[in-house]
Amino acid sequence: MNKTVWRIIGRFVLLMLVQLLVLNNVYLGGYVMPMLYLLFVLMLPTSIKRIPLLLVAFGTGLIVDIMSGALGFHALACTVVAMMRIWFADRILTRGENVVIETPGIYSVTPQYFISYVMLLYAVFYLVFYSLEVFSFRGLGGVLLATVCSTIVSTILVVLYQLIFLKKEET
Repeated sequence: MNKTVWRIIGRFVLLMLVQLLVLNNVYLGGYVMPMLYLLFVLMLPTSIKRIPLLLVAFGTGLIVDIMSGALGFHALACTVVAMMRIWFADRILTRGENVVIETPGIYSVTPQYFISYVMLLYAVFYLVFYSLEVFSFRGLGGVLLATVCSTIVSTILVVLYQLIFLKKEET
């Protein structure tokens, strides 16, 4: 296996361990649930084909569902994010150019583009996740508040992860 595959596997293991052992136990005010594991899907190479990307995203969400006793919310939300990622990566990260980004990150693209990409996709994730959790229009205000708060906190964690674990040469 080449170096990139090992890096992707290592990132998966690290993000899953952090999510399952630490972040699944963090609830701030009932409106913030940081989900750092989603970064694994967002940092996959832009050259990955649609079906493998959707399968990886579904499997990643399913693992979190199984380990945290959820009802498939993570699997569905991750799959929706993977579908949206295809469109957003083309529009935001590569800006329509025919470019392959091996590891989309804060060092491989302009930081404001990467942060916009992360915030939009995390907002989609949380909107789907919290909508499934509430499954009612009565809680729409709470869903929107939780989506905004969780997106902001998760984006901050993503940027910290990028600054701590990624080197400029790696991307």
